[in-house]
Amino acid sequence: MDSKSAVAGGGYKTCNRAFGADQFDEEDPEEGKAKSSYFNWSSLCICIGLSVSMLTLSYIQDNLNWVLGFGIPCIAMVVALLLFLIGTNTYRYSIERDEKSPIMRICKVFVEAARIWRTTSLPEKAIEEGALGTLSHQGSQECKFLNKALLEPNCPEEDVKVGSATEFEKAKAILRLFPIWSTCLVYPIVLVQSSTFFTKQGMTMDRSVWSGFEITAASLQVCISLSIVLFVPIYDRIFIPMARKFTNKPSGITMLQRIGIGIFISSISMVIAALVETKRLKTTQDHGLIDMPYATVPMRVWWLVPQYILFGLSEVFAVVGLQEFFYDQVPNELRSAVVSLYLSIFGVGSFLSSFLISAIEKATEGGDGQEGWFNDNLNRAHLNYFYWLLSGFSVVGFAAYLHFTRSYTYNKGGLL
Repeated sequence: MDSKSAVAGGGYKTCNRAFGADQFDEEDPEEGKAKSSYFNWSSLCICIGLSVSMLTLSYIQDNLNWVLGFGIPCIAMVVALLLFLIGTNTYRYSIERDEKSPIMRICKVFVEAARIWRTTSLPEKAIEEGALGTLSHQGSQECKFLNKALLEPNCPEEDVKVGSATEFEKAKAILRLFPIWSTCLVYPIVLVQSSTFFTKQGMTMDRSVWSGFEITAASLQVCISLSIVLFVPIYDRIFIPMARKFTNKPSGITMLQRIGIGIFISSISMVIAALVETKRLKTTQDHGLIDMPYATVPMRVWWLVPQYILFGLSEVFAVVGLQEFFYDQVPNELRSAVVSLYLSIFGVGSFLSSFLISAIEKATEGGDGQEGWFNDNLNRAHLNYFYWLLSGFSVVGFAAYLHFTRSYTYNKGGLL
């Protein structure tokens, strides 16, 4: 069942946002503005659904019936599929009729570039002058190692030379994304902590709401979705119009600025998480609970809420910004495929988080009884050290991100 869900999610998540954005006409100024808002409101709707399911389905599954708990989302998906099919005749399709796959055409550019780079030796000046005469000025100055293949006279005409300027511009547009992709990997390493260590912290704290009733530690994750639901309308209806007055940009701020703000907010959230965990550990010491891992620490779980809310705010900026950025900056026919690059940031980031935790655990656990950062007894662990480390990584990643964004040139349309 899990494998089927993964396959379904892989197809749905990569195509859903791209197909929805394709319904807006980029040549129309009003629809162009609406397309930017689409990513905001799409995320809002998903978070509303996630919040409702977390608050209701978990209760139904735990207290009523697992069959009913799985049956309700199944019925909801059937209804959603029917509504999707009903609108089939009204959708806009952005399809280029071509004999060859766009991915294969661009892969041929890289293969041909590698082959020619090894077998020919054109002077650098000739390559630069020739590229300036074939590509745009922006295209000729970026990823210069591809220019040699563009100018190779023996390149088979049917493979690359036909429309070669277009294909090379497209290949370079994809390569330009990778520095941004790599510098954003720290962000999901930070973000994934909300569903792991934050929850473990909450399990040790006072979770009572009123006499006889206490919330689960995992339910605090709904604060992320609720904060997104709260901040998306504020961002779209208040922040963007105010920013337009200063920047004269339809979107208020650029996509890279939006992503950068989200990364910066996530680093602040880790600083707050480190301070809260330091206070929790001090409380356990003050009350003699260090060797009592199952005792409730006399500290309310609401102390964790600010870091969850900041995570939600960072997603409004970074996650939605990444979705729009990877959709907007690639060739039209590759949008669904390249949007998977956005998803891969979170997949690779999760693996890096696991690797980092394993490495730290081995490095901090000594054979002489030294207690590691991730001790099973959370009262003897040092999650605050880990959070400080992540905040440091986040600052370094943010600095690298700023370095690459300063030299990034947006796709203006044209050949792409």
